[in-house]
Amino acid sequence: MIDTHTHLDYLEDPDSARGELGLSAMVCIGASLEHARNALDLAGRFNDVYATVGLHPTETQEDDPKVRAELEALALHPRVVGIGESGLDDYWDDTRRNAQVSAFEWQLDLARRLGKPLVIHTRDKAGHDSAHSGVMDMLREWPDVAGILHCFSGHAGMLRFGLERAAPTYFGFAGNVTYKNALEIQEAARAVPLDRLLLETDAPFLAPVPRRGRPNRPGYVRYTLEFIAALRGMDPTELEQITDENARLIYGLRS
Repeated sequence: MIDTHTHLDYLEDPDSARGELGLSAMVCIGASLEHARNALDLAGRFNDVYATVGLHPTETQEDDPKVRAELEALALHPRVVGIGESGLDDYWDDTRRNAQVSAFEWQLDLARRLGKPLVIHTRDKAGHDSAHSGVMDMLREWPDVAGILHCFSGHAGMLRFGLERAAPTYFGFAGNVTYKNALEIQEAARAVPLDRLLLETDAPFLAPVPRRGRPNRPGYVRYTLEFIAALRGMDPTELEQITDENARLIYGLRS
């Protein structure tokens, strides 16, 4: 079982968290320079940990040429399998939209230059659509960059858009798909073609039922697996094999 998106270094004891519930691999996400360094350190110490490096849209206050230069240097490491997470986040009142767009475009360019997928974060306020529409507008300008729509929101337009893109685009589902009011996410989890489906935790955030309300951990991805398998009327073992192969393909992980 592969957790395709975890912030392992955010956990109190990342070393012990790795071995829970029989994971074979996990991708530790570098959402800032500090966390990119941490992710790569963990990937260097443990064969089952891979890393991404990038700048989260809510971390753009640290975006400057020196930070970009170091992140680009880190991105060349063989244990780095993706860029980001990057994207647009309009959840907060002060969105720093110009800074987010600049950082997103730079990471799209970096992903293209290195031939690595971009991990894409998209978040809007309830009832709003500006971040989703903005991400789609920007991705139209970069049709050859493979992407992972992390913690997919269930946005119907983005689902259609992602499936129509020239470059492979995958949809990552986290523990919030198990929440009883997450009807749009659940509908998307049924609709996404199996060869585009990924499973993730976003640990320590978004712990799935029955662990909701506690810090999430990489091994809890199995609860999301079981929930989506039930949604789709599938054997969890079959879904695990399919989603693990998808993870290996998009991230280029060793078998």
